[in-house]
Amino acid sequence: MLRKTHAFAAHETTLRPTKTKLLALAVLPAVVLPVLAGCSDPGASAAKPESEAAKNGIVYNTSVDQNRIRDEKDAAAAAKVPAAISKDGKLTVATTAGSIPLSFHATDDKTPIGVEVDIAQLVADKLGLELDVQVTSWENWPLKTQSGDFEAVFSNVGINAARVKLFDFSTYRAAYMGFEAKKSSSYDIKGSDDISGLKISVGSGTNQEKILLAWNKELESKGKAPATLQYYSSDADTILALSSGRTDLNLAPYPSVTYRENTRDDLKVVGKVNAGWPAETLVAATTLKGNGLAPAITDALNSTIKDGSYAKVLERWGLSEEAVTESKTVTEATFGTGK
Repeated sequence: MLRKTHAFAAHETTLRPTKTKLLALAVLPAVVLPVLAGCSDPGASAAKPESEAAKNGIVYNTSVDQNRIRDEKDAAAAAKVPAAISKDGKLTVATTAGSIPLSFHATDDKTPIGVEVDIAQLVADKLGLELDVQVTSWENWPLKTQSGDFEAVFSNVGINAARVKLFDFSTYRAAYMGFEAKKSSSYDIKGSDDISGLKISVGSGTNQEKILLAWNKELESKGKAPATLQYYSSDADTILALSSGRTDLNLAPYPSVTYRENTRDDLKVVGKVNAGWPAETLVAATTLKGNGLAPAITDALNSTIKDGSYAKVLERWGLSEEAVTESKTVTEATFGTGK
């Protein structure tokens, strides 16, 4: 399928971003123990259930038939969509499909579903566009958004200082990370001192990795042993390593760790930290800097908040506590100003 390409504005230039700027999207690990697990989740090959009841009372629909919450077009928001994006009638959205309940594959192992896809659907509806969901890896979404393959990213992307140099954002959810451990453990993670000497799995190039690297620097400045960061090739391998004792902790998006706490008997949440530590940040729809799409998405999100469809989606996935009362457009110019 031919995908759209758009001109884009990079930081300080209108040319294609340099390699140096792309590297700004990721934080290179200072303490690295790369791991490719030799075995997979023993339950991964079994047939997936169509739904799953959790201890928190949520019944997660994991089937292909999602019966998604839909919405009506908002003419004012739709009018703000740049013509170069709206001309084919589609909103091409990237998601990573790597973690329940955020974005993951349905029981057919190919259909992307989850709260991120549901919110993207509401936005597409409000903008009068057909939703075109493309699954990609976390490492690839920045470059493919810059190249024009993706018009927006809905994949638990938190706003940070490096990303605002290349992208614009429309906020839609609180951004927290959670530490999870075996249920038999006694960990209580509140800060850097609590991870000294531990083995922690984390995703490369993520806000949670950035936090752990900063905490390791704090530990080293105190003369204490830093944590050893471990990187796995999939969510299943990460959890298998945790449950088998090869790692002590996993730091991942809070919705995912609470989901596992509520659907498994062997894991529990042992800490929570804002994804923007030491400041605060939010999860946001991510678009190419300066292409004009972010204001339209922000208006669409506010329209869904106003009519209640946004709240229904969060409730459906057990994420009501992460709701925001208003979506805001965040750019490099407004980042950190509170506007």
